[in-house]
Amino acid sequence: MTPADLRIPPPGSLEELARFAELQRRLIPLFRRIFPDPREPRTVLVNPSLSLDSDVIANIQGLPHYEERLLCMLLLLRLPRTRVVYVTSMPVDPAIVDYYLHLLPGIPGIHARKRLTMLSCHDGSTGETLTKKLLARPRLLEHLSTAIGDPALAHMTCFNATAAERTLAVRLDIPIFANDPALEHLGSKSGSRHVFREAGVPMPVGCEDLRDVHDVAEGLAQLKRNDPGLRRATVKLEYGTSGEGNALFEFRDVPQGAGLSRWVTNALPGGLQFEEPAMHWEKYAAKFKVMGGIVEAWQEGEETRSPSVQNRITPLGDLEIISTHDQVLGGPSGQVFLGCTFPANDAYRLDIQESGRRIAAVLKERGALGRFGVDFVSVRGEHGWQHYAIEINLRKGGTTHTYRMLQFLTDGTYDEATGLFFTHAGQPRFYYASDNLKHENYKRLAPDDLMDIAVEHGLHFSAATQQGVFFHLIGALSGYGKLGLVCVAASRAAATELYQNTVRVLNEETRDVS
Repeated sequence: MTPADLRIPPPGSLEELARFAELQRRLIPLFRRIFPDPREPRTVLVNPSLSLDSDVIANIQGLPHYEERLLCMLLLLRLPRTRVVYVTSMPVDPAIVDYYLHLLPGIPGIHARKRLTMLSCHDGSTGETLTKKLLARPRLLEHLSTAIGDPALAHMTCFNATAAERTLAVRLDIPIFANDPALEHLGSKSGSRHVFREAGVPMPVGCEDLRDVHDVAEGLAQLKRNDPGLRRATVKLEYGTSGEGNALFEFRDVPQGAGLSRWVTNALPGGLQFEEPAMHWEKYAAKFKVMGGIVEAWQEGEETRSPSVQNRITPLGDLEIISTHDQVLGGPSGQVFLGCTFPANDAYRLDIQESGRRIAAVLKERGALGRFGVDFVSVRGEHGWQHYAIEINLRKGGTTHTYRMLQFLTDGTYDEATGLFFTHAGQPRFYYASDNLKHENYKRLAPDDLMDIAVEHGLHFSAATQQGVFFHLIGALSGYGKLGLVCVAASRAAATELYQNTVRVLNEETRDVS
């Protein structure tokens, strides 16, 4: 039976929910029989739709090209009987596809290309997500269905799973290896705090389940009453991403005694410092009324870092620690994700691994599935490092594609006992990665130019040494002067040096010569 033979249930209907639950049960035999065996035939539909709030992500530079971040999944073609179907809003430059296929270890590019299907909506607009564009194009869905082949051997992987991805899965008759959209609330800011509390993992003092700006004002006032020395607090939209829905509030010239709630209410419109430069009070207040959110005390200390731990819950119910990172943050108050270093600092990565495992156990009990990340704020004081969980990302994130590339290119493994990554030959590997390397002069480069520069300067990732640089977000290069890169080396210091050298080379190659 093909999708065309199935009655299409209305989106969100009980019939669709039941059909989706039935599809998701297919993941158990798939994971038990097919996933572990590289010789088993399978098809992976890669849907890189950023199904997030459009207002929150609208001002990300090069946003249309963020669908390229999951091109790391093309390296699944190293499995000789695996087929990949990759769909995007706009066609991906063939030079970029060639770049990824030439990275494949031990597989001729021509063999891999036979097992790859690239499809596109030919629609670069940003008003709708990729998934919604697909659902609006029945003929394209037919092409997708044909490319997928036997749905019993296929599954979808996506950036995040919402009701739209659920509808797409039902239309294509394949499961999603991702969290059930019905559990999306577990990844909200308030939902995260409820999970942290149940897991017994420390988090910043705060107030959750806030409905509007009146709740925000009272929450901030309550934080100040409980801690008169509090200087700053953060306001966060429930479903903001990469820090873009956050705002900083400073308690300046606060009156003594009564009237604190009134003072905060009056100070809010001009007192919030938004991480998103294009955000303003009226828009934020309206968004908060629709989405809700939280307030949290700002963590102060001698030194502050922002590590994260990545986990996976398998269809068989296994809990896996995948990786840890220290995030590189920017923005007005340092809450916007720019990049990361892998692994997290020696002093605390095993501690956040343990916290991640406890959080994963609660999520497993709630029925969560697939990859997710937990972000922390870590503060060093006289008693050492203290870690506070701040957010669960029930989706792929800025560290997913960087780590997957390392994993695929080296055929290595993550050692939970040490928190280190080792190649197949047993050598440790580290990386420094950025999603946000930008320079106006980079617009002078086409993808082929970037490859030439990497090869000429010996930057290109080497299969022999399993070190070097691989690039992503390449499609944003000419239009936005922006790209991503992952610099892999045998030590943390060498990875950082490789990153700095790569930036120097790119700046030299694109410098003004007049």
